[in-house]
Amino acid sequence: MSKPSYVPPKVWRNDAASGGQFASINRPIAGPTHDKQLPIGNHPLQLYSLATPNGVKVTILLEELLALGHSGAEYDAWLIRIGDGDQFSSGFVEVNPNSKIPALLDCSVEPPVRVFESGSILLHLAEKFSALLPTAPAERTETLNWLFWQMGAAPYLGGGFGHFYVYAPEKIEYAINRFTMEAKRQLDVLERRLAVSKYLGGERYSIADIAVWPWYGQLVLGKLYDAAEFLAVDEYPNLQRWAKAIAERPAVQRGTRVNRTWGDEASRVPERHSAADLD
Repeated sequence: MSKPSYVPPKVWRNDAASGGQFASINRPIAGPTHDKQLPIGNHPLQLYSLATPNGVKVTILLEELLALGHSGAEYDAWLIRIGDGDQFSSGFVEVNPNSKIPALLDCSVEPPVRVFESGSILLHLAEKFSALLPTAPAERTETLNWLFWQMGAAPYLGGGFGHFYVYAPEKIEYAINRFTMEAKRQLDVLERRLAVSKYLGGERYSIADIAVWPWYGQLVLGKLYDAAEFLAVDEYPNLQRWAKAIAERPAVQRGTRVNRTWGDEASRVPERHSAADLD
């Protein structure tokens, strides 16, 4: 006997929400749940994050900037345990009213500037240090095209495909098929671009690649959702080529370890306050 179809009530109430891995921290309102100020370190940039795909975008960029010799990109990376609700502290909400990681406090200016949303942080840092963002109008625009493509596309991969394929309390065929279709379409978008371009913005590595790689690069390398076989990622050779090349960059290898609390011991650097923490 088939399961009855769900009929939405006239007014949705939170007590009707289903469970799942993130039920304890999902809520339909914004704002802080508790008073707690964020720590401030000694470096110009204060990052509050976790090594999710969105989080490592910023630590990869910071490590790339340091590798290029930008000493002003020194940073403290403080761990935000989203499973424990750290993102709902009063201090974090002051930096990011949306209560999502990553969040950055740029203390190199007075008063300090808050920057939230990973794409905004990447753009802020690239412009601040005049690095990894082309200055020629056409190439700059193409780079920003792909940066903002990622910001709009990734929720379908993370909150859509990833949620229903991995985290949902039950496997729902319709939802998995719906978001797998979109994930495959997005992979094909990238495959077609990388068939004609070395990097997403053009012939030079940029913040567009740094934004996209933690999601789609790690996915096709089998490091996200354990879904490489399910998604038949061998169908995307140009995307594979690009993903592997970026994975070999020392700054990428360093950046993906920052604010990481899982995996083998060598890969875990819960907080970063100096380069020595990664050495």
